[in-house]
Amino acid sequence: MNNTSDTSYSSISGTNNSNISVTNRNSTPNANRLHIALFGRRNTGKSSLVNALTGQEVALVSPTPGTTTDPVTKAMEIHPLGPCLIIDTPGFDDEGELGTMRVERTLKVIGKTDIALLLCETGDYQEQEWMKRLAEHEIPVVLILNKADQRTNAGETNAEELANRIEETCKQRPVIVSAKNRSGIEDIYRAILKNLPADFGGQTITGNLVKEGDVVLLVMPQDIQAPKGRLILPQVQTIRELLDKKCLIMSCTTDKLEDTLCALASPPKLIITDSQVFHTVYRQKPAESQLTSFSVLFAGYKGDIQYYVKSASAIDALTEQSHVLIAEACTHAPLSEDIGRVKLPRLLRKQIGEGLHIDIVSGNDFPADLSGYHLIIHCGACMFNRKYVLSRIEQACFQGIPMTNYGVAIAYLNGILDKIVIDK
Repeated sequence: MNNTSDTSYSSISGTNNSNISVTNRNSTPNANRLHIALFGRRNTGKSSLVNALTGQEVALVSPTPGTTTDPVTKAMEIHPLGPCLIIDTPGFDDEGELGTMRVERTLKVIGKTDIALLLCETGDYQEQEWMKRLAEHEIPVVLILNKADQRTNAGETNAEELANRIEETCKQRPVIVSAKNRSGIEDIYRAILKNLPADFGGQTITGNLVKEGDVVLLVMPQDIQAPKGRLILPQVQTIRELLDKKCLIMSCTTDKLEDTLCALASPPKLIITDSQVFHTVYRQKPAESQLTSFSVLFAGYKGDIQYYVKSASAIDALTEQSHVLIAEACTHAPLSEDIGRVKLPRLLRKQIGEGLHIDIVSGNDFPADLSGYHLIIHCGACMFNRKYVLSRIEQACFQGIPMTNYGVAIAYLNGILDKIVIDK
């Protein structure tokens, strides 16, 4: 659904003096965008509202209940919110066997949601329950009363009267909008700005590990996993952040590490490498240089680094009868030396034994019941937003299952976890 080539701006308010506009320039990865999800019953106008918010016919609109069968996403740059991902969901009142499956997909979207737009019709028990459900996940909620253009009659159907009723039952005033006429759209964005999560956008990849003027060396093996002619996303995002911090950046492949260190006038402040060559780089690094990996950095950027480090010790308790879950954020065809599917299992079985049971899931697949596992090892999650990763950590904590990260686990298996730098 991403239109990367269209750079035109369009007003989303329908007025000429709007201070809010959208663009389709998609330079920001979806994982780093503010995830705004729309929830509500069938035929409350969620899809129409998505189209009004984006200024495009993104979602299919029909008076037939249940038209939206899968979550629909649209990445946009929306001033003054910045990069956003709008998510349309199936109605949470869907019925039947297929309806139940659709509702399950809607429930999965909650884990990714930074802020929710909940379309209300009456403020009844079901809508109140969804407010509570979202609140339990610490998701800010903006209530929306849509179809104001259809509520022009006096009495109960009057938009203001209905908004008053919803406010009384839900203890929150809904924003009155008409997706059809695109009225009230700016009020939605004002409400979003007012209710943004307090910690959204506060995380950085390198944290306090470096400052302006520091020399940072990136050791990036270009093996079979590296896309031809390109760098992988964590490397690109880290380089961009280091440039923004005005650090001095050097980069090399693993086989050129010694030559690169010799070419530098002084040892680098920080060396960032790929977790799979942790041990090799550690043996060659200057004593003055701190060492970490892209995966470890992203563990703190996207998840809970302290929980990951604490959970790594669970590796010592594993036996050949234990079950380990390896979770990848992205979906790709398995490669001969894939870190999650080949190298990490090889390291684990070398230490624990060949009988160790290892399951691998990718993308949005993540078991609801984790009780059969003794340890979860998650990738760096460059393809997920922080909210989604934290929801998985919360799920693991609630079920009492230790959960760590590729980089942290590999450092622990190599006996150097206490020797790499972790931003607190």
